[in-house]
Amino acid sequence: MTRSLYLRPIALAESPQSEEGEVVRLGGTLVWASRFAVIVRENGKVVSRGRYSVEQMPAALAALPADLGAEGAAQWANLRKVHAPLNLALKGGGTRTIRLEQPQVMGILNMTPDSFSDGGEFLDDPQIARDHASAMLEAGAAMIDVGGESTRPGAGAVWEGDEIKRVVPMVEQLAAMGAAISVDTRRPAVMDASLQAGAHVINDVSALRYDPRSLELAASSGAPVVLMHAPGKADDLHSNGDYADVVLDVFDWLAARRDEIVAGGVAPENILLDPGIGFGKSVAENLALLNALPLFHALGQPLLVGASRKRMIGALSNEAQPHERLGGSIMLAVKAVEAGAHILRVHDVPETVQAARVWRGLRDAALTDFSQLTD
Repeated sequence: MTRSLYLRPIALAESPQSEEGEVVRLGGTLVWASRFAVIVRENGKVVSRGRYSVEQMPAALAALPADLGAEGAAQWANLRKVHAPLNLALKGGGTRTIRLEQPQVMGILNMTPDSFSDGGEFLDDPQIARDHASAMLEAGAAMIDVGGESTRPGAGAVWEGDEIKRVVPMVEQLAAMGAAISVDTRRPAVMDASLQAGAHVINDVSALRYDPRSLELAASSGAPVVLMHAPGKADDLHSNGDYADVVLDVFDWLAARRDEIVAGGVAPENILLDPGIGFGKSVAENLALLNALPLFHALGQPLLVGASRKRMIGALSNEAQPHERLGGSIMLAVKAVEAGAHILRVHDVPETVQAARVWRGLRDAALTDFSQLTD
């Protein structure tokens, strides 16, 4: 019999005083939770679910079966974990610090001919790409994510030499600007070339599974790594999307992959997790994951969410095309922020930054509103 445990926040508060301090701060963000579901699965099936306040949680955890007690304590600590900022060394000297107590925006720069949203727009004219990257930085992007291969369903594989030619020149230009840079790739040669050119973060949609050399490179580089959930392997990351419970299955998968990566030599503080919205999941499954995002703080790693312009938005809005999905993208970004996501990976940087800043203003106002305090 295989048993697993999940501590899922199910009631969020706008400030600690709104619940008279009976809250837990999720992942060191400006999001607080006051009630939690304690869920137990046996052999993939939920067998119990209890609901508890912060005050009730110690007793609920103490009552867990012996084989789940340590996991319960670890997840309870993880929910309250405050994550250190990303301190990224710049190629020309100095450090770029990305603090994670408030949502940060990662701007997407696709140097590809066939990405679903902006394929070819930036690859064909490096000056346009450079100007777009500069505009994203000026608008408030904390980091630029450069990719040279489309990972949309049905996209063809790219030879690593071609991917390097697409990605590295732009990484070099961004490094000269003093930007924080992540490289969106599955290939260790591209990772290495990009890091040498000035990139700081490895963003791998295969979670370092595509090539066995990737894990060794990531460990030796000391760079932060984003591990994304995708059900498939090799060149078809969208296959094998068969879930008993998509939320709990993705949670288990990310927990297991994180542990494998740590065992392979990557420091735990260098791991960020991404639930993989749109990869091998139906519209209903994507919606379930977004609604359950607070649960993923129990994994104890910073959370990155990329839902920008995804197909699910079109499916929910009369098949709107990618360039017509701004409203839906902002809605999903705010949903992620409300759940305590640390980094938002987006196409529309100015609009998302504006939404995040307004959200932060609302949070600041709630934190300074003492009218709900009692004597």
